Amino acid sequence: MLKVLLVEDENLIRRGLAFQMNWTDVGCVLVGEAASGEEGLEQIEALHPDIVITDIRMQDMDGLDMIRRGQEICSFRSIILSGYSEFDYAQKAIRLGVLEYLLKPVDMNALRSCLLKAAAQSDPKEASPVTPMTMEELDGSGIKNPYAKEMLRYIQEHYSERISLTELSQQLNISCTHLNAKFKAETGHTFHDFLNYYRISKAVEFQQEGDKKLYEIAEMVGFSDYKYFSKVYKKYVGYPPNKLFAEEKSE
Repeated sequence: MLKVLLVEDENLIRRGLAFQMNWTDVGCVLVGEAASGEEGLEQIEALHPDIVITDIRMQDMDGLDMIRRGQEICSFRSIILSGYSEFDYAQKAIRLGVLEYLLKPVDMNALRSCLLKAAAQSDPKEASPVTPMTMEELDGSGIKNPYAKEMLRYIQEHYSERISLTELSQQLNISCTHLNAKFKAETGHTFHDFLNYYRISKAVEFQQEGDKKLYEIAEMVGFSDYKYFSKVYKKYVGYPPNKLFAEEKSE
C-alpha cells in the first residue's frame, strides 16, 4: 500500500479529507497528518511517505517550499490543494513534479482519481495500477509481512464485530507485542488505532450514503455504545458525528 501524508493547516478541511476518503480502496494508508509545513517536513523525515497531499499556502511555510525541501529527504509524489488559482503557482508545481493541482473545496472524486493515478505511476507490486484495491486483491499490495497482511484482512472482514488483538495473536500463534510491532512497521498504526480509524472511516462512508441514523451506523461499525462511538469519532475526525455533514448540507 502507498503511504500517504496529509498536510493542511485548516483542521476542518484536514479531518474532513482524512475521513471522507476510503484510503484502503485506492491502495493507500494514511500514515500521518500535519498542521503546518514544518510539521510536514518532520513527518516526511519520520515516515518517508509515498504521497504527500498538501495545502499550498500555510502560515509558516509555502507548500511548494515544503515539497522542495521534503524531496531532499526522500522521494515522493505530491498533490497540491489550494484556494488560489494563480497560474504561477501551477507552473511552480509542475516544475516540482507535482502529480495534480486541486482547487478547494476539494472534489473527493478528483482526489480519488489522483490517488489512483499515483498508484499507476508507482511499482505495481505496491498498488493496483488501474482499479481500487479490494479485499481479494490485498495479497498484491505493498504489505509484505504475512502477519500484518492477515491483520489488515481481519480488520476489514470483522470490523463490525467485537475483536481483540489477543484473540488474533492466539489464532496466529504469536505474541501480542510482536504482532502489534509488525503491523505498525508496515502501516504506521497500532492494531487498535487502525481498527478504530477503519471503523470511523466506514462510519463516514455510511453517513455519506445518507439513509441511516447515527446510532445504526455506530452498531454497523462495531460500537454497541453510541456515546463511546461519538467520543471515538470526535477523537479521529475532530468533530461530533453530526457536525461535519450538517455543515455541508447547510452550504
